[in-house]
Amino acid sequence: MIPRAALVVLALIWALPAAAACREDAIDLRGPFGQVRFHVELADEPAERARGLMFRESLPRFAGMLFVSERPERVSFWMKNTLIPLDMIFIDDRGRVVHVHERARPGDLTPISAPVPVLAVLEINGGLAAELGIAPGAEARHPVFAGAGALWPCG
Repeated sequence: MIPRAALVVLALIWALPAAAACREDAIDLRGPFGQVRFHVELADEPAERARGLMFRESLPRFAGMLFVSERPERVSFWMKNTLIPLDMIFIDDRGRVVHVHERARPGDLTPISAPVPVLAVLEINGGLAAELGIAPGAEARHPVFAGAGALWPCG
């Protein structure tokens, strides 16, 4: 028989990978395509959201920027002063991908938005969402989606 204290220690050890799975600097997406992790810069302040990925000449393959609003809302993006094509993945407050805008054109001032309010938008290299199969219905895991209704909760 295993002592109770040993069981507690084992439970804590097994829980570490799950707890470590959620980090501020990474977002996981899952769906029929499998699972993928992007290392992200967090843009959760107005100045950070306004600057975004402007003036960047490149972006590592599995990197991106996660724009986070204070509450779900209709958001609109444009590509002013953005030098690289981007995919924009719009995510609701439960962590569900609700819209994907593929290959936004550098310098284009046309507003880009989702048809519903969102809590976050993930920007990644243009064309990568289609290549990986990321589409509406995919689920995201990140601490910003930690509410009671999270589809893929942290830890």
